[in-house]
Amino acid sequence: MDRQHPQTSQTSYDPNHLLDMILERLKLKNDAALSRALEVAPPVISKIRHRRLPVGASMLIRMHEVTDLSVAELREMLGDRRGKYRISAVQGKPKQGALAGD
Repeated sequence: MDRQHPQTSQTSYDPNHLLDMILERLKLKNDAALSRALEVAPPVISKIRHRRLPVGASMLIRMHEVTDLSVAELREMLGDRRGKYRISAVQGKPKQGALAGD
């Protein structure tokens, strides 16, 4: 089953623009060179280009480290217009009994 991530279905979302801008900024020739610069496997770049993998937080941080662009600038290039990020109601909560010293 080939499901699209909600982020990749945004009409403004354009991972190719982001990747192309980074290629240009780093003066790289192709996606293989970009994958080496970002220290990710080449299929990761391909999956992002084909919208099978969203650009996640760790990838944005890595892009920030390599390009010196802020995460906000990178998100703008990506077309990510979400105003807020939601965290699960259970994320970050201690497991039952953890406070009791179990």
